[in-house]
Amino acid sequence: QVQLVESGGGSVQPGGSLRLSCAASGSMFSTYVMNWYRQAPGKERELVAGITNRGNTNYVDSVKGRFTISRDNAKNTVYLQMNSLKPEDTAVYYCNAQRVLTNYWGKGTLVTVSS
Repeated sequence: QVQLVESGGGSVQPGGSLRLSCAASGSMFSTYVMNWYRQAPGKERELVAGITNRGNTNYVDSVKGRFTISRDNAKNTVYLQMNSLKPEDTAVYYCNAQRVLTNYWGKGTLVTVSS
């Protein structure tokens, strides 16, 4: 079992920055692909960024060049650095741990981008 706890959400003005953290409990964190998803009001959940156990990353086009995902396996933590935030980035952001036949989710953290 893996438990995921997100933190770092909040309210920020357009152009601002936030860093989300996701702390994982349980063993074998380094073997999981870690992802950040988001869900805006009235929209489906979408994959924002992912990082493999080897550090390979991928991003949805809308955040490329603005968001950076990273992981610290020694701390069992994955991060999402979000810069140049836009109102359309407003959503609940969820941490996800994925491995073959297993999938774990955090409860989410709200990010609001508004002037």
